[in-house]
Amino acid sequence: MTRILLSLIFISLSLAALQIKQTSIAFGEKRVELSKEYIKEHYNLEVKDIKIVPKIIVIHHTAIDDFADSLSRFTSETLPTDRPDITSGGALNVSAHFMVERDGTIHQLMPLDFMARHVIGLNYNSIGIENVGGANSADNLTKEQLRANVFLVKELKKRFDTIEYVIGHYEYRCFEDTPLWLEVDDGYRTFKDDPSVRFMDELRANIDNFKGAPCKGIDD
Repeated sequence: MTRILLSLIFISLSLAALQIKQTSIAFGEKRVELSKEYIKEHYNLEVKDIKIVPKIIVIHHTAIDDFADSLSRFTSETLPTDRPDITSGGALNVSAHFMVERDGTIHQLMPLDFMARHVIGLNYNSIGIENVGGANSADNLTKEQLRANVFLVKELKKRFDTIEYVIGHYEYRCFEDTPLWLEVDDGYRTFKDDPSVRFMDELRANIDNFKGAPCKGIDD
């Protein structure tokens, strides 16, 4: 509780100084077409574009403690060959709308109304925020990253009044059997523990008027 109270004080004093840098990943015609293929294969939807109406914000960590290395995982439009855990899900590379460095620097990587591949079942209605860190599942995201995430969540809610939920990636399977879950492949799931229960507790202590996941995640 003391740690959360200190986080509240730190964040309230420093939100005004935050800015968003535009650091675009490759998102050309090829990635758009691969996104349409992903939507058809996984959600059984035929779409003319890849625009979304976001209802969920999903918080992640990159599992890499360096910004440049983390960003490099998203730059290619096609999935690298060293991701056997999700290769069966298609050739579209992973992505997210934002990446937050360990010092709290915020980068927007792609258009906010485009679908990113960042969370099974919920890509078509969510915005993803990646935080640099979490190598070897370490719970090491920083107070500066917490501050940046609070800022982003609040700014996104101002822009999209459709957003209702803020969840950790580890909670994504809580949405199975809800109208928001679109994945049609019952065998396509991966275990996730990011960003951490601790980080999400501290984030939620600093935001209001958002729903959490309908279960605790990880072991549920």
